[in-house]
Amino acid sequence: MLEKKVNFYSVIIGTELLNGRRKDAHFAFLNQQLLSRGWEQKASFVIGDDTKLMLDVFNLIKSDPNSVMFSFGGIGATPDDYTREVAAKAFTNGILEFHEEAKTRIINQFASEAYPHRINMAYLPLNAKLLTNVVNNVAGFYLEDRFFFTPGFPSMSQAMVVEALDLLYPKSIEKYKRVLTATCSENDLIDTMKKMPEHLDFGSLPRFIGDTRKVVISLAGYDKDEVDKYFQLFIDFCEENGIEFVLRDISL
Repeated sequence: MLEKKVNFYSVIIGTELLNGRRKDAHFAFLNQQLLSRGWEQKASFVIGDDTKLMLDVFNLIKSDPNSVMFSFGGIGATPDDYTREVAAKAFTNGILEFHEEAKTRIINQFASEAYPHRINMAYLPLNAKLLTNVVNNVAGFYLEDRFFFTPGFPSMSQAMVVEALDLLYPKSIEKYKRVLTATCSENDLIDTMKKMPEHLDFGSLPRFIGDTRKVVISLAGYDKDEVDKYFQLFIDFCEENGIEFVLRDISL
């Protein structure tokens, strides 16, 4: 049985990252967590606190029916925290509501200091579900079980990433992968490369050993028979043209 392809995206929001006042720690952590579960990112965006740009990026990711997004930053209580509002425009037709459990957590954490500003962090897009904040109990949130919104502080967001992945995306099924190293240039194999279906994971890596050109071809997917079928095209080409090659089969 084939597993539905999942495309992971990250959106890292913060002008202070782009102007050099802070360094990003989100990409590397998310990437490590995904790779350890057999997933990988399709794209990552680092953007400033610009509401139009944020909305454009969210809509771009939403347009991919297989997208899963982790957004970092902009869910605090200050005037430049736009993520809740923009997320509502992108995913819930602009509708926000006070989430009762999120309100309760904030009140329990801050008591009278929850008002007038901190309580607004419980004003979330419609039908949001909560992610646990292990630092101060102000929840992150997610929509449709695939769009996750976390704080900009790694001490808060990292536990939310783990919680979300453990709950909904614990591990990809193994892909079947085949690898071939051919003693030729990439250019020799381009016509064969063009025959590969887009949904298979294809890779080509040139290598130079002295004056000898080699190219490593990899092909992976969930359907072993399909991978074998298209990988055989490279084997046939090499054999028909007298190109030396070495095979290696591995599971991802």
